[in-house]
Amino acid sequence: MTTAPRTWVVGEVVTAALLNQEIRDQLNSFFGAWTAYTPSWIAEGGGGSNPTLGNGSLGGRYLKVGRTTDWVMQLTWGSTTTAGGGGGSENWMFGLPAQPATGFTYRIASFDAFDNSTSLHYSARGIYNTASGGLVKTLVSDRADASGIWDSTLPFTYATGDILYGYGRFEAAS
Repeated sequence: MTTAPRTWVVGEVVTAALLNQEIRDQLNSFFGAWTAYTPSWIAEGGGGSNPTLGNGSLGGRYLKVGRTTDWVMQLTWGSTTTAGGGGGSENWMFGLPAQPATGFTYRIASFDAFDNSTSLHYSARGIYNTASGGLVKTLVSDRADASGIWDSTLPFTYATGDILYGYGRFEAAS
């Protein structure tokens, strides 16, 4: 709802309705509810096919204030979810809710993978990319002993009930 500020006229009577419209409603539009979106999930390279969600779930939400975009996503692995056909070299990519500004490739997207069978969490960072309307890709482990790009076999082989969380902040193109 954010609109251009009102130009006040000398002698104009300020009413509660005008204050609500010009101040309260504007602030509420900045800090309102997050908007749901469904991230795309594709694989780059590996010579295989893209992953398929099957009976798993993939969802996200975002809040955009000006050009600053905060986002979260969650991929929950189902019994018919497949990782793609790259055999461990897929380089998963997830769609963003808005196009990042050109040249924005900082590694500030964060990810957490939860292995349901061991109750362990693994953390990684991703790179923002302006391709295909905006992606985050090349998820790389934070741990030196677990190097490599995350995919179907890193940081573990995904199975039913495993969860991949992602979140970040970036400057949108508009």
